[in-house]
Amino acid sequence: MPAIVVPKSAIATGPGYIYLAPLGTSLPTNTVVGSVFTDTWASAGAWFVVGVTKSGSEFDYKIGTSPIVAAEYFDPLQIVTTDRAASYVFELMQISATGLKNALNGGSLATSGSGTTLLSSYTPPVPGSEVRTMLGWESQSNDERLVFEQCFQVGELKIVRDKGAANATMPLEFDAELPASGFPFRYWTAGTVRS
Repeated sequence: MPAIVVPKSAIATGPGYIYLAPLGTSLPTNTVVGSVFTDTWASAGAWFVVGVTKSGSEFDYKIGTSPIVAAEYFDPLQIVTTDRAASYVFELMQISATGLKNALNGGSLATSGSGTTLLSSYTPPVPGSEVRTMLGWESQSNDERLVFEQCFQVGELKIVRDKGAANATMPLEFDAELPASGFPFRYWTAGTVRS
């Protein structure tokens, strides 16, 4: 058998950029020039960069299945999908009132004063009045994008304060819900290498 060249051009590196936006914000137009996305998230609407993370982020997707079995066969006759779940997990390194509001799915944030006299006050949402959000991610090479059109932060919020370089973080896990479009998440790539 002759030797073959194994493709290695689609290697992905770097943590990328995480965005949040209010539910119903327009999606980026995904304009591609030179094999990269050239439009900005902010041009689509109220998308804002979440901030730096402790060790990047993680996209998880899993499906639940159940086998249809018959007494006459050892193997399943068919495997059916029973459920699916998509989530996005990261540990935010910036502690702020806005970050807390995003972590707790809403609530009220009030400010008074300005500059060095600015005072911010955050009150968590009443149970049952939490809001959904949109989550986006783009690779540092600007050739991959992922969007949850509707998600809910379900992770346990635990902010640990410690000495030295062990800075406080907010671990977050956003689970995708079924939005009006019918897609729990969407993934786009730019250029031929990622197609």
